Amino acid sequence: MGSTLGCMTSSTDANWAEFAAVEPALAATVEARFGAYTHHTLATLRKDGSPRTTGLEVRFLGGELWLGMMPGSLKALDLRRDPRFALQANPGDGTGMGGGDVRIGGRAIEVEDPERRAAYVKEVEPPEPFHLFRTELTEIVRTCVEDACLVVQVWQPGESLRTVRRA
Repeated sequence: MGSTLGCMTSSTDANWAEFAAVEPALAATVEARFGAYTHHTLATLRKDGSPRTTGLEVRFLGGELWLGMMPGSLKALDLRRDPRFALQANPGDGTGMGGGDVRIGGRAIEVEDPERRAAYVKEVEPPEPFHLFRTELTEIVRTCVEDACLVVQVWQPGESLRTVRRA
């Protein structure tokens, strides 16, 4: 895909390619967790500031994490008003959570550019019309159990990956 879908972000956030370049192992784990299931949970903010959680499919394409939504959906309207979001990978069946619990925080920026939308449509073939958002990442968190310890990895743009282990 390359340059048609890609986009650079500011120094206080990062797109998916920038994150994957500095933390390739964690990026691969996060993509695998999201790739294991089709539907995930998106949290947005309603007009009154209260949280709204809804199901969502996501795509990793051209160095970006993309969020596509039905026209006029409440989550799309929420993001137009306040772009902050939290996205949690589907934990799957039971309590195994292979790969751990993965969450992504950031801002969703609606894509209006016809070329970028056309490139997305060519790759994904979504039902039209639709809202399309690219993401600016502000935090990625992975929680898992390793060797009987709870392990929490936290990445934020411009900072080193922090890992906390609790017995």
